[in-house]
Amino acid sequence: MVFSVRDVISLSQARANLSELAEQVKAGAEKIVTKNGESYVAIIDAQRLDYYHQLERERIHLLLIDDAGKGLDDVVAGHVKDARTTLQALKRRRVAKTSA
Repeated sequence: MVFSVRDVISLSQARANLSELAEQVKAGAEKIVTKNGESYVAIIDAQRLDYYHQLERERIHLLLIDDAGKGLDDVVAGHVKDARTTLQALKRRRVAKTSA
């Protein structure tokens, strides 16, 4: 989304005009609130925030599916190690680190 100058407001302006800002946001605007001249928080519609969270969850699921696919490719290619042996090696390394 592209922001214009009128979408960036100071914290003091936001405090003074919260009801008006809420109406603008509910109508589709997004506001950036600044504090000491720096971006501080954003004001967005609650439904849009839910949508952003849903998109993030879907992105995480896609990453997990991709990782699972890579793991299956490794198994098919024979790039596997015995779990017990690998865990024992990790434990020995951890003990060696704490002993040093």
